[in-house]
This record gives sequence, structure tokens and C-alpha cells, in this order.
Amino acid sequence: MEFPRIPLGDWIEGSLNWLTSEYSIVTRGISRVTQTGIDGLNDALMWLPDWSLLVIIVALCWWVANSRLAIGAALGLLLIWNLGLWDPMIETLTLVVIATLVAVVIALPVGITAALSERLYRIIMPILDFMQTMPAFVYLIPAIPFFGIGSVSAIFATVIFSMPPAIRFTTLGIRQVPVELVEAADAYGATRSQKLIKVQLPMSLPTVMAGINQTIMLALSMVVIAAMIGADGLGSEVWRAIQRLRPGDGFEAGIAVVILAMILDRVTQSLRKQRKT
Repeated sequence: MEFPRIPLGDWIEGSLNWLTSEYSIVTRGISRVTQTGIDGLNDALMWLPDWSLLVIIVALCWWVANSRLAIGAALGLLLIWNLGLWDPMIETLTLVVIATLVAVVIALPVGITAALSERLYRIIMPILDFMQTMPAFVYLIPAIPFFGIGSVSAIFATVIFSMPPAIRFTTLGIRQVPVELVEAADAYGATRSQKLIKVQLPMSLPTVMAGINQTIMLALSMVVIAAMIGADGLGSEVWRAIQRLRPGDGFEAGIAVVILAMILDRVTQSLRKQRKT
């Protein structure tokens, strides 16, 4: 006895077609705004001389962390410049920054609400589990019919892919605030918003920063994968090397991605340690 096949793929495809046709005006508006932001930030970073941007990044690493990170960042960035990958690195950094900002702006309110509402918490946790176990390549599929080929689709896929850790860690941080502190705030007559702003958020900030760190790392990995749908940057260099069977070029671009990831990771971790102290 054979059971009929559930046409799940047909249902999803039909839903995507309906959404793209019904909300094309909205998606075009989002696409224009996003592309303007990408071009603006990218042009601003490109406008700076290579040496000045390098000095700014190194100074930031020194100020946020220590001289060891600053020296390592300087050596890594000089290597990227020497390999001729400076412009692709800036394009990748632009996509990561914009995607992370959008993801955090969406994730923080959702995480705070889920921490304060038990009903929403029970609803959103399985959704986050589903999102975090879904293969990264799948997120590229709905991006194309909504926004077409290019950097906007990469931002869309990257935001969806990198958002769950920020939501999860924000919720976790607020829910782990000691009950005694919350009760003390209640005893002093603090309102719900005062408890959130003055007690729960400051106490949970290190955990929230850990979630933002994970979001940045996931955004960087997804931006590289998104080269398959036309995203510029180091990912496109890797993809071009694969297509042309040039492993050396691919490894050079991969090393540049690793350097950028290490700088972003160490900077955000240093910020997190500062918040703890």
C-alpha cells in the first residue's frame, strides 16, 4: 500500500509566488533602501585611503582590547592589502555590518519580549531551534524571488540566518537575572520598564554581547556563502576561484576571511569582557 506524497514543496513554492506577487511593491522598496545603505557605507569605506582605514581599525583594536590584538590586526590587514584583497574585504565588511545591525535591531526586542512573556517564550524557542538547524544554503532560496540576484538578497538571507543567537542569548540573559534583584526593584516600587532598563538589561548585557558576537560570526559565514547569489566581497573571490579551478586564489581569499573573522571576534569579545567588569 502506497501513501500519497505530501506536496510540501509545491505548497512552499506556491506561497513564495503569492508573496512575491502580492508584496512586490514592499520588497522593491526594501530592496532600494537596503541597496542605498550598502552603497553608502561601501563608498564611505572605499573613499578612505587604505592606510587610514587600517590605522582606524588598529586604533580601535588597541582601544577596545590591547596592543597584542592591535599588532595582530595590523599584520593581518597588511597581508590582505598585499594579496590585493582590500576592496573585497571592505565589501564583505559592509555586508556583515549592515546585516548584523538589522539582525540585532530585530532580535533585541523579540528576545526581550520572549524573556518577559512565558507564552511567547514557548512559541519562539522551537522556531529558533528550527532556524538554527536549517542548512545555510536553504536561506538563499527565498531571497532570490523576493529581491533577485545581488547584495540585497545576501543581506536578507544573512539576517534570517544570523538572527537566532541574538534572540536566544537576549532571552537567556534576562531570564538569568537573579530573582532577588528583581524582587528588590519591586520592593522599591520600580515599574516594569524601570526594572527592564535599570536592572535586567544591565545585568544581562554580557550575555547579550555574546549573542551579538555569535550573530557577527554567522553573518560573516553567510555572506561568504551568499556569493552564490551574486554577493560581492571575499565570498565572490572564493566562488570565482572554485569556478576557475584556482585553489591558490581560493585559499588567499579564505585566509582573508579568517583574518577578518578573528578581528571582529576579538573586538566583540573584548567589549563583552569590559561590560562584565
